Amino acid sequence: MTTTFLCRACGTQYPPSKSPPDQCAVYDDHRQFVPPGGQSWVSFDAMKDGRRFQIAKEGAFLSLSPLPGFGIGNRAFLIRTPHGNLLWDCVPLLNDAIVEIIEGLGGLKGIAISHPHYYSAMAEWSAAFGDIPVHIHADDETWVMRPGPHVSTFEDERKELLPGVTMIRCGGHFQGASVLHVAHAHEGRGALMVGDVLQVTPGCDSLGFMRSYPNYIPLGETLVRRIGQALEGVEFDAIYGAFWDRSILAGGRAIMERSIERHCEWLSREDDA
Repeated sequence: MTTTFLCRACGTQYPPSKSPPDQCAVYDDHRQFVPPGGQSWVSFDAMKDGRRFQIAKEGAFLSLSPLPGFGIGNRAFLIRTPHGNLLWDCVPLLNDAIVEIIEGLGGLKGIAISHPHYYSAMAEWSAAFGDIPVHIHADDETWVMRPGPHVSTFEDERKELLPGVTMIRCGGHFQGASVLHVAHAHEGRGALMVGDVLQVTPGCDSLGFMRSYPNYIPLGETLVRRIGQALEGVEFDAIYGAFWDRSILAGGRAIMERSIERHCEWLSREDDA
């Protein structure tokens, strides 16, 4: 009997097989880690057992995640527009209840994912909503562990997925790491959905820029400034992060610019004064 297995540490789903893979390539990487107890796996059906969705509105969007948490613990967002809906980032859990809820809100035209740590069960989500495309940057395609026709890559620096909803490659955390700009949000002032390409800090008043969060490897100045350059001319007031209660609901651009300067200043300091 074949099934699909998920890495317990990150939630990445692998193709159907009789037994789990030897290792998870996504977590056996310097940006993440193999837990002290070693690599472990769970079948998709077993992971779903006893879990439900936590759903809440934060700012302008509905966000959702598994409860109890699983893997990295990030959330996804439902981006509703007059031209159709998108799911921003993905989570490992999928069940009939969440499909019914989202279909009742207009369904999904596509899924857009910031970077490989949140690919998770994207193939399951695509199939559940009619084999919709999953948009990722081509630079990160090598990290897709369950490939298929659902994977839709782009190579340019920006790609408009729906009118006023655009993926923007920022790089840094991963080469193809991207954010999503939603121009109509916040009464037209705009919002950025950033995953942890730009990490909203616990105080929701600054941003962090890391190559690896668990291993505390910061991004260098060149890559951090490139993120700022990628977002030049993009109007946004709000920034929505990967985790619950990590959103900046006003003043987002000024906070980003200030955070970039602070990060680069500390990289160049020779003392702790």
